[in-house]
Amino acid sequence: MQKLLVQAQALIDAEQIEEAVALLCDAGVPTETAVCELIATAYQRRSATRGDTFAAKVFAQRALAQGSRLPLMAKIVAARRQDQPLQAGVQPQTYHLGGWNEQRQEMAAPLASCALSRLLGRADQPKDLAWLEQNIPCQKACPAATDIPDYLAAIFAGRHADAYRINLRDNVFPAVLGRVCARPCEAECRHGWDGLGDSVAICFSKRAAADYQDQGLVVLDPWFAASGKRVAIVGAGVAGLAAARQLALLGHQVRVYEKHHQPGGMLNQGIPVFRLPREIIDQEIAQIVALGVEIICNTCIGESLSLTELAAEYDAVVLAAGTLRPNHLDLPGKELAGVRHGLDFLLEVNTTGRAEVGEKVVVIGGGFTAMDCARTARRLGGATLQLETEEAGPVAAGSILRMPQDQVKVMYRRSVEEMLVTPGELEELAHEQIPLHCMVAPRAFVGEKGRITAMRFVRTELGQPDASGRRRPVEISGSEVEIPVDTVLLATGQVPDTRWIDANLRRQLVQEDGWLKSGAAHSTAQENIFVAGDFATGAWSLIQAIGHAKECVRVVDRFLTGTDRLKDVAQIEDVTDSGRIREMDAVPLQRMPTTPLARRDLMTEVDLGFSAETSGDEAQRCYQCHFKYEIDSDKCIYCDWCVKAKPRPECILKIKSLHHDANGRLTGWKIARKVDEVSQVWINQADCIRCGACVAACPVDAISIQKVSLHAVCPVTG
Repeated sequence: MQKLLVQAQALIDAEQIEEAVALLCDAGVPTETAVCELIATAYQRRSATRGDTFAAKVFAQRALAQGSRLPLMAKIVAARRQDQPLQAGVQPQTYHLGGWNEQRQEMAAPLASCALSRLLGRADQPKDLAWLEQNIPCQKACPAATDIPDYLAAIFAGRHADAYRINLRDNVFPAVLGRVCARPCEAECRHGWDGLGDSVAICFSKRAAADYQDQGLVVLDPWFAASGKRVAIVGAGVAGLAAARQLALLGHQVRVYEKHHQPGGMLNQGIPVFRLPREIIDQEIAQIVALGVEIICNTCIGESLSLTELAAEYDAVVLAAGTLRPNHLDLPGKELAGVRHGLDFLLEVNTTGRAEVGEKVVVIGGGFTAMDCARTARRLGGATLQLETEEAGPVAAGSILRMPQDQVKVMYRRSVEEMLVTPGELEELAHEQIPLHCMVAPRAFVGEKGRITAMRFVRTELGQPDASGRRRPVEISGSEVEIPVDTVLLATGQVPDTRWIDANLRRQLVQEDGWLKSGAAHSTAQENIFVAGDFATGAWSLIQAIGHAKECVRVVDRFLTGTDRLKDVAQIEDVTDSGRIREMDAVPLQRMPTTPLARRDLMTEVDLGFSAETSGDEAQRCYQCHFKYEIDSDKCIYCDWCVKAKPRPECILKIKSLHHDANGRLTGWKIARKVDEVSQVWINQADCIRCGACVAACPVDAISIQKVSLHAVCPVTG
């Protein structure tokens, strides 16, 4: 210790103040009397900024409290600076936010500079909900508003069952989505921002929660008592089933009508078994049925029972019939045998385990269905060769390695950047030896004797963005090319089929083009008929259909009960530690183990899932963005230690003023350009990576940590 003090004094004498303070604080926040004396002396010696004055006083007070007899300490405490008048005053002492080790009160936060409208408990003002949206980007990106940071924290703690329940509450189908979600959350993950590495594997972590939850059937408790209201739902796909689950939790009696022989919609009909095992679907549907939801299959509304009759029999009807009408290409030769839509193809394979494909298969499209069609076609036929591979020895019957290598091609009219696929799908396409040809558009189907033999394409270049935001493909004159084919699978989209809606309601609900008049809205012109999922919006992803269905249910419940029984609030809790350390930021992205090519067939799942240990390794990478770090300006001494410790350029700023809109939502700030303009040292939550470096650096414990979560509560009962 004595050697340290001598070195620090020498640095102070040499006017190397920063180096002296850094040396004295190397072991953490200083507490020894002699160390506090030297730090106070260092800041007093420099006295270049208001922060120096405050810091010198704080450490002088700390030294005196521990028995210092050094005369300079009392002088520093008593000193008043007359030569540096402040142009911007220090924040007034009108509230006490406190530090990480203090308990806040359940009271309104009176200053606009406070991040939230309350210091603790539930907050429901626009600024509170805006904070959640601005600071938890993964949850904001999730259409179902899944509490991603909370379930990742549970996985890291080894509480997979809790993680599964969080997911089940928010997104209805955790085990399903853990395999086939479109992952909009990962695109927005803070860990994937420039310079911070790879996004967290949120989707695979969700699957791990399901794989290791070890509870069997998990049935949520109803939120409200039985209402006596009856609701019919048309369609047992993800939107219909999600709506049914939510309505049952709200206390309503629900019956779902499905025209196919089993519920699940696209889960069973469109997604291959090698991506989504059927027992996973069955279990999560069983959890919905256990809530009292009745599912009636093999019943086609519009035939034995009309929509008009349904609307008369039930208090409310939700249309969730999906998008099952194929969007065919209107090109010469479209009637040739061998040309079929990809959805029909996938339905046949998923129902029977087989379908006829030739030796030259072309898949047209660049989305989810195109990828599934190509990988499914790759697995069909050609099981006569005896093969062995270095990767896994004998090749299983039906393996993709038994197929001719160039048997399946994918043709897409835009570039790879415009493709709507989930992360990793293009890599798997290449790994399964399926070539992808971009910037080619179909022009005609060519055939002989009623059967397709070739396709004519034209090369394209990208023009201006279209309504989807993607750049429009523009054909290049004189670039036509013809390739031999014997099977064409069209993955060119699908639209809602409204032909089953009877004439009594058709004029009210349906446009001339067959789309609903209500568009993406949940309500229709018929007051007790509502719409959920793809039937309203057109073909979306599974998670978007679930999110839309959840929104629809709130509208239905308001209609049935005459009140809003659920309200979104920010739940604010005090914590002393986020549980994160900086070393977690360096943990690499965990890779999903997969089935070797030699074992890949129609029934064998490709993605094998994380081990429990690997899921914990991945979960710790989450920045836990639901933690709010905030500086109490009443306690801040403007020493700049947190500013020096910050890992991001704009996570902690010295500001002149904060700007808010009429609802108190933060809209911007003005940086202090001079020392005497600083009104506040402020943590910019949007750039904060929740590392805790500022908390560790603060010498006066002026930085609080709170967990802020989105909760749906009853305004009356809480």
